[in-house]
Amino acid sequence: GMINPVHHARSAADIGIYKLEPYVMAADVYAAPPHMGRGGWSWYTGSAGWMYRLIVESLLGLRREGEHLRLAPVLPADWRSFGLDYRYHDTIYRITVLQTDDLDGGSQLSLDSTVQEQQSIVLIDDGLEHRVEIRHRSGT
Repeated sequence: GMINPVHHARSAADIGIYKLEPYVMAADVYAAPPHMGRGGWSWYTGSAGWMYRLIVESLLGLRREGEHLRLAPVLPADWRSFGLDYRYHDTIYRITVLQTDDLDGGSQLSLDSTVQEQQSIVLIDDGLEHRVEIRHRSGT
């Protein structure tokens, strides 16, 4: 809860401690007295960029490595699915992640209904729309 600014606006007392807008990322939140819980450097673009990377790369597991798109989500147990669209030049990859309990291993990735051996795909700019599905075992 310390990172998400919305959690600092649950009550008037919380707002009085945080002292920043609850709709923007703070670059830091003080952890020592006398300013414990107070936010600093709001509207600081670096903090928003790091939050974007945290969500997209670490939580959703989407990472571009050269001409490969690696997909390795690390999801909370109560997230059953999510979808996102990834544009590569003139090509759209429609990605769906389904969290399931019926897999033996960790994850299974398919590109246009063909199961892949790796947890990544080779990006091709063919101007088409491709479907990527990741079946991810809950708790992995």
